[in-house]
Amino acid sequence: MPFLQTNGIRLYFEEHGSGPPLLLIMGITAAGSVWEKHLAYWQKSFRCIIADNRGVGLSDIPAGPYTTAQMADDYAGLLDHLGLQAVKVVGCSMGSTIAQQLALRHPSKVQAMVLMCPWARCDNKAKAIFKNMVDCKASLKPEDFALHMQLLIFSKSSWDDDERVTEMEEGRKQASLQPDNQPLQGLEGQAAACASHDVLNQLSQITQPVLVIGGSADIFTPGWMAKEVAANLSNATLHLYNGKGHVFHWEELNDFNERVEKWLLSH
Repeated sequence: MPFLQTNGIRLYFEEHGSGPPLLLIMGITAAGSVWEKHLAYWQKSFRCIIADNRGVGLSDIPAGPYTTAQMADDYAGLLDHLGLQAVKVVGCSMGSTIAQQLALRHPSKVQAMVLMCPWARCDNKAKAIFKNMVDCKASLKPEDFALHMQLLIFSKSSWDDDERVTEMEEGRKQASLQPDNQPLQGLEGQAAACASHDVLNQLSQITQPVLVIGGSADIFTPGWMAKEVAANLSNATLHLYNGKGHVFHWEELNDFNERVEKWLLSH
């Protein structure tokens, strides 16, 4: 399995497909494998690079707190290891904050970005959500924590869809069979990075083209966050899926995969 030492940790990564390099950075609690439904589509056009963020999966899970700047440096080390410059980047949720820092700290490494359900800063409610997530992880059974997360990330349209509800039930069962998917220490570190991320006053320094994309009914990272990011970037396009939640990219899978691929190929 491919590992490398970067920024003081051992990072697990994979490569799929061929073409222009595309770095995919996943969100809080999630390993790189969660890109599966998008990777299957995009790897036909791109050399897709995925990794487990520090704090989850097969990568090291050091004591926190972590920062998004620190995690961006993890990925800068990965790109150096692969001998890559000016890659295209897609970051989901926490991954979008890492992507922002990558563009700010290592601008030559980023050609264009897709920022999914992003934020540039947390208000008091967002900070409380991240703290509550850690508290729930510490006190709930794995399947109950999985339900807590599903309530945050899926929109009403998914909860009204019997097939989707069945899929969510199966997801909670799987969580009960894999209780150590992310240790509490890893979530604590990642949640601290999410809550402390604040680059609003630096976003204007990012000159690369950016697609900001999210769901209008996202209660985890609400639409105002995506709008604020887009408004403070110098070269951004904003698209919000009407009535969709934090996982709009699953709820509108086909449109999302095609839309992002088309945008990336043209930038």
